[in-house]
Amino acid sequence: MSIQTTDQNEVSESIKSLSLIASHSHITGLGLDDNLQPLESANGMVGQLQARRAAGVILKMVLNGTIAGRAVLVAGPPSTGKTALAMGMSKSLGKDVPFTAIAGSEIFSLEVSKTEALTQAFRKSIGIKIKEETELIEGEVVEIQIDRSITGGHKQGKLTIKTTDMETIYELGNKMIDGLTKEKVLAGDVISIDKASGKITKLGRSFARSRDYDAMGADTKFVQCPEGELQKRKTVIHTVSLHEIDVINSRTQGFLALFTGDTGEIRSEVRDQIDTKVAEWKEEGKAEIIPGVLFIDEVHMLDIECFSFINRALEDEFAPIVMMATNRGISKTRGTNYKSPHGLPLDLLDRSIIITTGAYNEKEIKMILSIRAQEEEVELTPEALDLLTKIGTETSLRYSSNLIATSNQIAIRRQGHVKNSAIAVDVVDVKRAYLLFLDSSRSVKYMQENQSQYIDDNGKVEISSSLLVKSKTEEVDSMDTTE
Repeated sequence: MSIQTTDQNEVSESIKSLSLIASHSHITGLGLDDNLQPLESANGMVGQLQARRAAGVILKMVLNGTIAGRAVLVAGPPSTGKTALAMGMSKSLGKDVPFTAIAGSEIFSLEVSKTEALTQAFRKSIGIKIKEETELIEGEVVEIQIDRSITGGHKQGKLTIKTTDMETIYELGNKMIDGLTKEKVLAGDVISIDKASGKITKLGRSFARSRDYDAMGADTKFVQCPEGELQKRKTVIHTVSLHEIDVINSRTQGFLALFTGDTGEIRSEVRDQIDTKVAEWKEEGKAEIIPGVLFIDEVHMLDIECFSFINRALEDEFAPIVMMATNRGISKTRGTNYKSPHGLPLDLLDRSIIITTGAYNEKEIKMILSIRAQEEEVELTPEALDLLTKIGTETSLRYSSNLIATSNQIAIRRQGHVKNSAIAVDVVDVKRAYLLFLDSSRSVKYMQENQSQYIDDNGKVEISSSLLVKSKTEEVDSMDTTE
């Protein structure tokens, strides 16, 4: 069987997404030193020293390739940094180790079966490094001649390319001319051409042209003119996931399904053949298997069938590390009538390594809010930061961090008439935002005090006479205004 693959880096570079400030965009790693000891504040991570130390041990084993097919459960109350811990691990792993993040409820909202969705998630988290020898032409472009016909349909040309030892002229066809035009290759550029695919890569600009009076950007890269022969054999490494190979080799879906996301059900026969071929490549030294991490947030949303599938999948030869997060205590396992710790069945819980997270103290909350303000480019006065810290201690960290952006908008409106002055969020802005937006406890208290005005479980609601009189008065006033 001939297995088709694609370069993951090429796919990711071709799809550019809009970068926004998200809840965990300030996280850049786990914040550990060289000895895997957690720093008090680093890489956007604050506190949770024991949990970060445990995650660092798991991280080291993943990078060494010495652990796979294990389950890690991160358990703790809401707003204690469970997802931040997973995001920190994702950043620390780097781009070569696959990290897949899904939510427990996501499994039930897809058009494929639960087991198929989990299988795809598992195989997305297994990377394959495929080594391939290819012939490349590397050299400095001396001259490009392109001749176009009058009608513009046919193009032909010549490419003069050299190294320090030799110089050659190549005939160009339509495909190569289009490739050179797309890459904006000019005389003096050092390029690489893959003979098999015809792909052209611009390596940089030759040092010999560094003194030319050309308009060059600040990011222009200068490289040495290649030495030796023009044609060279190089070992190229492609990093792909098992799921990408599955999709490409599925006749009903094909390569375009990688971009649309509509992969559908993939037959087990296709996966079996791919597993066999990958095992052969591994034996021959052509491929290396990289176990990654599958992160399942809100794992208690899965049902007993999904938990049984995960139990079996962890014993498979190609199995990643399954990292799960939950904020549940003793709760009912979905799909059963019995309760269990964290909402997970005991057999999966027994298989898991459990990491616990605890509530942040006042100092840590203040540090986190300061980091979030810097990430959102909001300037807080020391008094405003102290008030936000107090709010975060008495309500929740999430509510307090949400007040940063809203307080900033109020400050901009309040100071809008002042010209050429830096806008800083003050106590008055935080108080205004606190009054405008309720936290969960104040919202529940308001609902309890006005419970009669809400529709109950039986569909009943009491509308007070005062509300009816007020509504009638407003109606009469509007009629008078119209007349």
